[in-house]
Amino acid sequence: MRTAEPTPPIPRKRGYPVHCDVAVLGGGMSGMATAARLQARGLRTVVLEAHGHLGGCAGYYRRRGFSFDVGATTLVDFQTGGVGDELLTSIGMPVLDAEPLPGYQAWLPDRQVTLYRDAADWHPERLRTLGDSPSHRAFWTDFDTIAEVFWAASQAGVRLPLRRPADLVYNVRALGPRNLPLARHLYSTLGDLLRRHGLRDDAALVGLLSMLIEDTVHSGVDQAPLINAALGATIRGAGLTRARGGMGGFWRRFTAHYRALGGDVRTACAATRVTGGSDGFTVHTRRGLVHAAQVVSALPAQTTAALGPPQIAARLARYLHRDRDAQGGALMVFLGVPDREVAGHTFTHHQILLDYRRPLGDGNNMFVSVSAPGDIESAPAGHRAVMISTHCELGDWHGLDPGEYTVRKKETTERLIDAARLVYPQLGDHPLILESGTPLTYQRFAFRPGGAVGGTRQTLRNTNQHAIPHSLGVRGFHLVGDSTWPGLGTVACVIGSRIVADAVLRSTRRARETRAER
Repeated sequence: MRTAEPTPPIPRKRGYPVHCDVAVLGGGMSGMATAARLQARGLRTVVLEAHGHLGGCAGYYRRRGFSFDVGATTLVDFQTGGVGDELLTSIGMPVLDAEPLPGYQAWLPDRQVTLYRDAADWHPERLRTLGDSPSHRAFWTDFDTIAEVFWAASQAGVRLPLRRPADLVYNVRALGPRNLPLARHLYSTLGDLLRRHGLRDDAALVGLLSMLIEDTVHSGVDQAPLINAALGATIRGAGLTRARGGMGGFWRRFTAHYRALGGDVRTACAATRVTGGSDGFTVHTRRGLVHAAQVVSALPAQTTAALGPPQIAARLARYLHRDRDAQGGALMVFLGVPDREVAGHTFTHHQILLDYRRPLGDGNNMFVSVSAPGDIESAPAGHRAVMISTHCELGDWHGLDPGEYTVRKKETTERLIDAARLVYPQLGDHPLILESGTPLTYQRFAFRPGGAVGGTRQTLRNTNQHAIPHSLGVRGFHLVGDSTWPGLGTVACVIGSRIVADAVLRSTRRARETRAER
């Protein structure tokens, strides 16, 4: 039963200054989830979002009756008992009006693999298509065990990096005493596990795993931490869900519920500076001032350092220096097409790898997401919204003159559509909408520094115990989102929102106890 009671709406003007308990900077998944949790627990929250739409890297835009997802196209683990379901339950929101995906199709250079959501279908499929040797079976046994244990720990709210003895105690309970030996994998990569089983040179297996972890961990098999890679490669088993209307439909419903709780969302309202400290903060915007007892920054770490109090910038400096070369971008193509151009497939989501030997990205590993038939929130009747995405290097798109940029963008768009025709041969023959995005698009419209999206590429040097913490020692100032642990994707942002909301509530209780003692 969903029992959260809405906070009575706070009488306030739409003008400025604004007074609240918590100002949340950034209206993406982590920011909105944190704000909704706190609002449902009785705190007065205000979300400040620079863009005209909420969502961040899980956002959307609309064009001529189509709604296109600009980053994440699915929600992870929002089914009963999952991380996303815990969020909805905690804020009293009804279950999603959504389509649980049965899985998706992977198109490798020499074979097709169906990545079923149901383990009973996936386990025989992977042996049939990727190898059924004793080494393959042993590899999958280890891989599954790591994924299952750490998914359960994630759902229990495991806390990293460890900052105090209480975090260690909490994590031991979340992991379970019997599973503590698996913590040794914090220091291994996926490549290490493959080599242990003699499978590092298995092109098909490594190719498939490489695609899955690039999309979730943003690293190669030899750099990706094993635990993170196991979680990232098994997200469909945790449940992929596409909301009716895509991310646009999700955000309309989520925002309506947050406002019904009494929450305040201010879009097209960028924070420019945060001043103050433990006695309270002032968030400066171009529209006016927001006074808050606490601040949660759901902005990228680089942006947080630029606008936060000086002590925050100082404490983020070493992390930003460490991760300066670990950022990546994305390329997107958006198509609004007649139904017939994407007909004939059971699955609406597909992942394509063109060449085992080439580096991933720039179309060699791309994801194709198609709205469900009959979803008229995503596309007009008789039509579908199609999103094609791939990763890219940021440097390839900066320093171009306007002519060079236009040519490269056009060539990239054509190349991605041509590759997607491996699945849908008629795709793009008669599009009503054909648009594309590059890192410069994300820089301009999503305000991501340099156009970097999805968080830092995860390695043993910068994740888990070495991740940017949610607190940098400035009382009342918290960080959440893909720059902090657990990192990338909607499910990671939801987990982070729970950790940070709990920290804000603890800080609120301490402040109230201190005032009562006085």
